[in-house]
Amino acid sequence: MAHLSKLNHTTDALDSIKSDAIAIGLFEDGTLTSRGKSVDKTLNGQISVAYKRKDIKGKEGEMETFYSDQSPVIVIGLGKSKDFNNESIRKIGGSLAKKAITKKYTHIACENFGGKGTVDFGQALAEGLILGSYQFNDYLTKKKDELFELKKVTVSGGSHVGLSKGAEIAKSVCFARDLGNHPGNVSTPSRLANDAKKIGRKGKMKVSVFDREKFTELGMGGLAGVAAGTDEPPKFILMEYWGTKKSVKPKVLVGKGLTFDSGGISIKPASKMDEMKFDMCGSAVVLGCMHAIAALKPKINVVAAISSTENMSGSKAYKPGDILTAYNGKTIEVLNTDAEGRLILADALSYVSKHYDPAFIFDFATLTGAVIIALGHIATGIMGTDEKLIEKVKKSSARTGEKVWEFPLWEEYCEQVQSKIADVKNMGSPGQAGTIAGGAFLKEFVREGIPWCHFDIAGTAWDDIAGTAWDEKEKPYGPKAGATGNVIRLVLDAIGL
Repeated sequence: MAHLSKLNHTTDALDSIKSDAIAIGLFEDGTLTSRGKSVDKTLNGQISVAYKRKDIKGKEGEMETFYSDQSPVIVIGLGKSKDFNNESIRKIGGSLAKKAITKKYTHIACENFGGKGTVDFGQALAEGLILGSYQFNDYLTKKKDELFELKKVTVSGGSHVGLSKGAEIAKSVCFARDLGNHPGNVSTPSRLANDAKKIGRKGKMKVSVFDREKFTELGMGGLAGVAAGTDEPPKFILMEYWGTKKSVKPKVLVGKGLTFDSGGISIKPASKMDEMKFDMCGSAVVLGCMHAIAALKPKINVVAAISSTENMSGSKAYKPGDILTAYNGKTIEVLNTDAEGRLILADALSYVSKHYDPAFIFDFATLTGAVIIALGHIATGIMGTDEKLIEKVKKSSARTGEKVWEFPLWEEYCEQVQSKIADVKNMGSPGQAGTIAGGAFLKEFVREGIPWCHFDIAGTAWDDIAGTAWDEKEKPYGPKAGATGNVIRLVLDAIGL
């Protein structure tokens, strides 16, 4: 993992900080903050003159560099002041981090752009800086001087509390990105279980790991069925964080941990099968959230559950036509072994529904290719059983800039996953509403009365943008390719961090 590791706060003047470069912001109307004005004065008014000459206009995302006898000064366009918000500052932080890496600046100093000193503004800036600095270089064997990392950023002004909180959240997103980016022979179910234990020790959580024998004995037929074709030891992982009295209902997070998906006997095409290492990104969301909780120790209760295995086509692999029995006793007709994520989630949802009294359940899964057809790589598909919970998710989406779109979960769709020979089947009507069918199936395993929201992150969990129009629309704080850690910040906001 490579990302910004030192984010410091100071009240010192920018031009008094010894750094490789200084960064300030400029609005479209020519407004500079007091710190920006001080830097401009040091430059003998170069910035003001450039604005009057329209050499720099302050448009959002615009960057120009000015030079003095001291550090280079990067001027970043902030856009219109009335439109300036948390997402704006997040993008600025990301752009600045990437600029620093390109220019090989080890240490940069910047203002709290826009002059706002609120906690959420400081948080957004920290998130942008750290997420924008992320690189996955673990398997590159180039000489060290060919790889460059931004080591330190010093922020003058703003909220120290916000910066600290944002830093921990962003580090957790980077942790989740790493989990997704590692290949399937590294990010195994055992690796996920060990990472869960490490997080648990840091956050004083109870962590339980069930092996194949244990979860099979318990009746987790979905996970046992999918795992039957692999020799890689599957795991069912439970994490319990009790940050307040246990009488308070826990918020429950459930993740799909499919560490490699061949499709099983319903084998996938060879093209881009390598990307199926990302099929565990639902579990990465859950572990990323618990990583942040361990660091920030909020006064809330959170339970996490992860079903983790490979989906392979070994001699003992489950087959189309098989009947599996989930933890809650419902029988499942298997029509396609490549619709396996919903099978392992069925057991997890059933388990947490029975053994806890959740305030609500969120589940995360790279569940369907259909969601990419519907929403592309812009938004995560959501659906659920509780309007208030869905509204909470949408509000957190707006605050964090992580877009979601609600799909309907009407009874007519739910009828399409009913089987003639079992309780349910793992496919809906052919060629119709595939994303909704996946949600309708999962709904069968959430105990009635528990508010629940399903996140289909298949379109947002990772980027492969080379040669596509997406290349020009890359978020400044997003990776050029690989795992994104998307929705972690949204979820942390929604659960009350």
